[in-house]
Amino acid sequence: MRRTIPIIAAASLAVVVGGNALAADPIVGRASVTDGDTLVIRGYRIRLFGIDAPEGAQLCQDAGGKDYRCGQKAALALSDKIGAATVTCESKDQDRYGRIVAVCTATGIDLNGWMVGEGHALAYRQFSTVYVPQEDAARAAKRGIWAGTFTPPWDWRKAKRESGEAATSAPRAPEPATPAASAAGCQIKGNINAKGDRIYHMPGSRDYERTAINPNAGERMFCSEDEARAAGWRAPRG
Repeated sequence: MRRTIPIIAAASLAVVVGGNALAADPIVGRASVTDGDTLVIRGYRIRLFGIDAPEGAQLCQDAGGKDYRCGQKAALALSDKIGAATVTCESKDQDRYGRIVAVCTATGIDLNGWMVGEGHALAYRQFSTVYVPQEDAARAAKRGIWAGTFTPPWDWRKAKRESGEAATSAPRAPEPATPAASAAGCQIKGNINAKGDRIYHMPGSRDYERTAINPNAGERMFCSEDEARAAGWRAPRG
């Protein structure tokens, strides 16, 4: 006897891999920026498709040859661009770390393309050439990292692996605070800005929700303002 297997429309499916569902519908909501090519929306870890931004601990050189934290600058640029806007991400794939790979937009702007066009990220040719025109324009105008010298992030990660140092190519999305951490009150975010200033953000403050902490870059959480100040962090100005 032949069995009939029901067919379910692919559009109604959400494949779950590595803790994230590869959603058929767009992922929409307020975004937290983890780094220059990674967002978190409603618990979804999202890797921006077709681009690769410098790593959080990566240094580049400006036009005068001075080192600066280009990875952190990329993350801050993406965070500032998004601001309080709602972000919409269209899933395209899922990477080996369980992150959804997507094209994300805010206020009608393709954030992936904007990051490359402003020189905060490169076209990730290994996976797509869709953002090569934006990269060419950024290079010609000497925007962002193109104003000085830099190592492509994929080469930077490779060098870290070969030197035996911990590479930061693994998922960089911070884990949600555990109930124990919340109960202890360790919710103050210690961030380091593009100038190297150590600034702490209190829950409910203007930049708290859009501030992401990258431990690999020396950032951390604090349990009290006194602890943050004692460690060398200051409150935001203005």
